[in-house]
Amino acid sequence: MKPFLGLLLGGALLASCSNAKTDEAAAVNVQSLNQQFIGAWNAKNTVQLDSLLADDVQYAQGATRFNGKSEVADKWVRATMGTISDLKLYSTTTGSDANMAYEAGTFSTDVLPETPGQPRGEGEGNFILLWKKNKKNAWKLSYVQLEGLPVKVAN
Repeated sequence: MKPFLGLLLGGALLASCSNAKTDEAAAVNVQSLNQQFIGAWNAKNTVQLDSLLADDVQYAQGATRFNGKSEVADKWVRATMGTISDLKLYSTTTGSDANMAYEAGTFSTDVLPETPGQPRGEGEGNFILLWKKNKKNAWKLSYVQLEGLPVKVAN
């Protein structure tokens, strides 16, 4: 009986190690996903940005909320793309598994003047970006939360 128990425990240990490796291999590098998004944003590539958004994406900034790909693409991406450049993320925490990944931290960006003669600004704040796999196993941006500080005049 003792040899059988040892064999059973050894098999369970090997199986649990095997599953952990499978889960780690299935997890995605969330920084890579975010770099795709930031690269598209800084390149002002709205087609690529649209392709990265989930159909049910949600956006939140303060009291402002947008829901769904169409509304987020129109009211956040296209509405602010012309006034924001050189967007950068500074990660403080990340996590991922086989179906979800997130990154949170701080961001900085150049804020372009709305009219000629106004100074350029600098924006910064906190962010959370949450990615999920869709039904086709593609990673899509599912939730965006930004909390920006007041824009400062750039030097």
